[in-house]
Amino acid sequence: MQALLFEQGVQRIVEDQTGPITYYSDVITPALAKAWFDALLAQGDWHESSRMMYERLVGVPRLHCHYAVANPTLPSVLRDALAVVRQHVDTPFNSIGLNCYRDEHDSVAPHNDKLHELVSHQPIVLLSLGATRTMVIQRKKPPRLKTELELEAGSLLLMGWNAQLHYDHGIPKLQQPVGPRISVAFRVRPEKASERW
Repeated sequence: MQALLFEQGVQRIVEDQTGPITYYSDVITPALAKAWFDALLAQGDWHESSRMMYERLVGVPRLHCHYAVANPTLPSVLRDALAVVRQHVDTPFNSIGLNCYRDEHDSVAPHNDKLHELVSHQPIVLLSLGATRTMVIQRKKPPRLKTELELEAGSLLLMGWNAQLHYDHGIPKLQQPVGPRISVAFRVRPEKASERW
């Protein structure tokens, strides 16, 4: 899977009925990206968790936290980030999920977002902060074309709701050392589900 178009910081990875998937570089300045990263790393309500895999309980290889946009205790940095995202994507986001990849050992396996936890046909937007990590995007059915996308600090990745039906995405572990990265995911969840996040 190759990018169809790259112009003025916009890279269209998928632009047909299976997408869209679009990458926007340099949405915020490096200085602002660092300030937001430092604030979220220090202030985020970070948790470790575990899940059953292959009939045993294993630790999830990253930290995470979630916020409802309507929550009055939503950190101010996330309100600022939401305002920037809405300048690029006109969507009524009501849920913000964060993942912290502490080093090269943290990862997320190839997956698609669970559609029953999303409002139909609303996109997902990821804001990247901190170290650059590679996202692998692969089509589910043949031809199983694959793109490796470098998610840089201050960038946005937009994935259309329909893309979850056709593509998996993941952040693989690395062999070489890398600093921490925070992924800030903006979603529209059904009303009752958004209250839990």
